[in-house]
Amino acid sequence: MINLVCLLEEPSAEEMLKGIFPRLLPDDIFVKFIVFDGKQDLEKQIVRRLRFWQKPDSVFLIMRDKDAGDCKQVKKSLVRKTIKAGRQAESVVRIACHELESFYLGDLKAVEKGLSMSNLQQHQDNRKCRSPDSMPNANDSLKKITKLRYQKVAGSRAIGPYLSLNGSNRSRSFNALISGISRLLDFNNEVTI
Repeated sequence: MINLVCLLEEPSAEEMLKGIFPRLLPDDIFVKFIVFDGKQDLEKQIVRRLRFWQKPDSVFLIMRDKDAGDCKQVKKSLVRKTIKAGRQAESVVRIACHELESFYLGDLKAVEKGLSMSNLQQHQDNRKCRSPDSMPNANDSLKKITKLRYQKVAGSRAIGPYLSLNGSNRSRSFNALISGISRLLDFNNEVTI
């Protein structure tokens, strides 16, 4: 059995992943979520958590928001921490650019279904929603589009099961997350064969 350990910045990321994993992961994958108290807590504890992880056949997904940081620098810093912990080979680092809500703005059909709303999908071709990863205030934009119906944790729980996994999401960072998870699982199969 493969253990997929998800080290996350916030509870809303856990809720979103819980929505996509049943459609993405084989049944023999055990998922463990470790949710930190924000990005600083994640950054502070990640080396220790990875270094002292004891369960065999474990792979690690590390995910956090870019926020105001430089995406490449944020990712480099986290990758350096996986190296320091001796877990780089079995880890994937993914950054939500700018924030988790960018994933949702990239798939307004999923938002529409998850929040039981109508006429949201028509905004998908608006300038902001065509390239949601470049939007620094995705959370505010999503709240505005949904007339404040979107709330971080409950919204992530509702939208996650409807997010498209076939590459049609306009968020490149979401599509990178999906491919990174697939690569992690392929890596583990190569190691155990």
